[in-house]
Amino acid sequence: MEEAEKGEIFERTTMSTLDRHPDPGPTAVLLTDDLILEILSRLPARSLHRFKCVSVSWRDLIVDPANCKKLPQTLAGFLYMTVNSSGCGHHFASISGDGAAPFDPSLQPNKYMDMVQVDACNGLLLYCGCNEKLLSPLDWPDHDFRFVVCNPLTGRWVELPPTPQVAENNRYSCTAGLAFDPADSSHFNVLHFEQAFYEAYVTGVNIYSSRARSWTRRDSGMVDKVAPFFRGKCVSVDRMMYVIGSMMDINNEWVLMGVDMEGKVWKTIRVPYGQRFATIGVSQGCLHYAAASVVDNNNRTVSQIALWCLKDRDSKEFVLKDTANINKLMSMTGKKYMVDVIHPDCDTIFLISYGGDTLAAYDMRHKKVGCILNLEKGHPYRFLPYVPLFSESLADADEQ
Repeated sequence: MEEAEKGEIFERTTMSTLDRHPDPGPTAVLLTDDLILEILSRLPARSLHRFKCVSVSWRDLIVDPANCKKLPQTLAGFLYMTVNSSGCGHHFASISGDGAAPFDPSLQPNKYMDMVQVDACNGLLLYCGCNEKLLSPLDWPDHDFRFVVCNPLTGRWVELPPTPQVAENNRYSCTAGLAFDPADSSHFNVLHFEQAFYEAYVTGVNIYSSRARSWTRRDSGMVDKVAPFFRGKCVSVDRMMYVIGSMMDINNEWVLMGVDMEGKVWKTIRVPYGQRFATIGVSQGCLHYAAASVVDNNNRTVSQIALWCLKDRDSKEFVLKDTANINKLMSMTGKKYMVDVIHPDCDTIFLISYGGDTLAAYDMRHKKVGCILNLEKGHPYRFLPYVPLFSESLADADEQ
């Protein structure tokens, strides 16, 4: 049974018991705070945060900053960038609705002129730092840049050594991802894909290991030629890094390309139906794929969205979890939407409006519109789901 299912069963049982016995009586005092924390720490984040409603004492116990390190955290919001005439802006969209960011989203080491957000994974952030002022987050310099990994809550960061130089002039790299599992180790990996310049298919990958403190280059192990979307979103799950791309053949079929943390295992997985209106993410411990149907090609109108799941690392077939019609959302707001981010703890998809002024949550399971977040003016770029990490540990971190 999956952890999410266990959490839901425990949650239903607990809530049902409280409904029948609103006053638990003197036996409740036998549970010390330490015992309650031990129980709560084993629950999925979604169930944990619902248990704030059980009682005032439970709520105080859960929200106490001193206990945050012991309890699982859920999605706090999204990091994103905007581009305008004055340059790049770093922002945070809080899903709590109060607009508060848990840290300064413009945080960056002083030694860099500019930083580009690249990826986020379990509380750590991956940036590209350079000594030139970037005109656009798409302008990766081809020299003098470094990857930087940081925990923004603690202000600790690691500057990675330069990536290996690409030997051939007809190759380049622009797609990268961060892999980190705090339940496993304080160490992390960064994968930087190498691509053929003219056809854009992956020719290899540079892998940084914080344990080894060095980069390793691996040639592509795929027979198929896969071209990732330009600076496509990378997702790490079960020690595999995935990115959406297209097959370099007559049909240009859309696939998911995966490679393990050693660059030894490569694979491709065909997505249910490929199009630009699609995204990937990790939710409830599994890789998910969300896609939208375009019902009016002239107006690019999206009304049908679908959520698919890859049950385990060895599977090569997505299973359909749910579909939904978002006509109600569009009529409510008067806007058109594209899928963008998948919630890490539940079957909720966040959709970005055309024009990029709002981000709307849609609960696929209950067919309900959730929060609608107003975004900063500009051209929003790369929404990164952020889950707080309160641990002080960060492999190879520089003191800041």
